Amino acid sequence: MTANEPSQAGDTALARAMLCLEQGRPQDAEPIAAEMLKADPHDTGALYVLGCALAMQGRANEAIAPLEAAASTHDDPALQAALAIALRQAGRNDDAVRRLEHVIARHPDYPAAFLELGHLLVSTNRHDEAVDVLSRGLEIAPTMPRMSVQLGYAQLSRGDCNKARDAFARALELAPRSHEALFGIAKAHQEIGENEDAAAWFRRYLVERPSDAGALLGLGHCLLELGELEAGHDCFRRAAQGDAQRYGSALTSLASAARGRFWLKPSQARRFFGG
Repeated sequence: MTANEPSQAGDTALARAMLCLEQGRPQDAEPIAAEMLKADPHDTGALYVLGCALAMQGRANEAIAPLEAAASTHDDPALQAALAIALRQAGRNDDAVRRLEHVIARHPDYPAAFLELGHLLVSTNRHDEAVDVLSRGLEIAPTMPRMSVQLGYAQLSRGDCNKARDAFARALELAPRSHEALFGIAKAHQEIGENEDAAAWFRRYLVERPSDAGALLGLGHCLLELGELEAGHDCFRRAAQGDAQRYGSALTSLASAARGRFWLKPSQARRFFGG
């Protein structure tokens, strides 16, 4: 056995584990990484793979320790960002924000950190900060559709609907079939009161996801505003199909619409929605 054979074997195992992650098979990557760590408990690559594999399986609390161990000795931005994602998934949002701010300070040309931080800030209702971070991210990654999508939702959340519409339009130029961008631009048009344009975008979205309740309700509201009452009511009926939660959401949504309907007797509502 030559001196570099163990290293070659480790590289091969790491490559197999990384391939499992890329193929969405974290349950296969986990034992490979665990076996590597028996030989070298400080193997950064194996710690990274193990942490990512655990996080991908919904075991974020377990993923933090190996990712922290790897991050303590290497300042690789992808590794640091993976730790931040695990922290967010474990509910440690403040720690995740601090970690991502550290990554951006050390690696200002790493767009994934801007995207993850923007997503985290939006999810915690820090919309002004999110817009700032994502705008900076867009400057270094103008052709990254998800950056524009996330920026659009941040702007939509703080009421900048025109800017949100433009951000989603930019994303759709790069990724015409992006579900998130299609839904976002429909909502932006709807919030502005451009119901005809909003209806067109909702319909385009529903081609790909015909049973999406949120899009059906959105389209239904637009059609009611446009005076297409029967077509609008049909959207609410379709949105109500499936389970009690969908039915309740459709009923509440229709009752709150400007041109909606309300029933005093539950039986009448059930008949309207088709049973």
